[in-house]
Amino acid sequence: MNIIHGNEENFNELINSGKVVVDFFATWCGPCRMLSPVLEEFSSDRSDVKIIKIDVDENPNLARNFGVMSVPTLYLFKDGKEISKQNGFMSKEELSDWINNND
Repeated sequence: MNIIHGNEENFNELINSGKVVVDFFATWCGPCRMLSPVLEEFSSDRSDVKIIKIDVDENPNLARNFGVMSVPTLYLFKDGKEISKQNGFMSKEELSDWINNND
């Protein structure tokens, strides 16, 4: 599954069904750039989880609504409901464990 770049207009539609990981990131953020290939690899392995990237500089209201204070911040949603949050870089194994443990 491909990674989707979301925004304030389509966010609710993107998270409303299934498992969704939302990556709040910034282009200038080193750990965010390290996390990108992890998310790419993960998305190609797991078709049951949608990955949405939200640029905090382009979507400040969305970041503020979710209380994003640092990037990267990952949110896990299931059928539109927030079920978990993680801050910082994660390896593919940590990402997979986090999702599986919050099913």
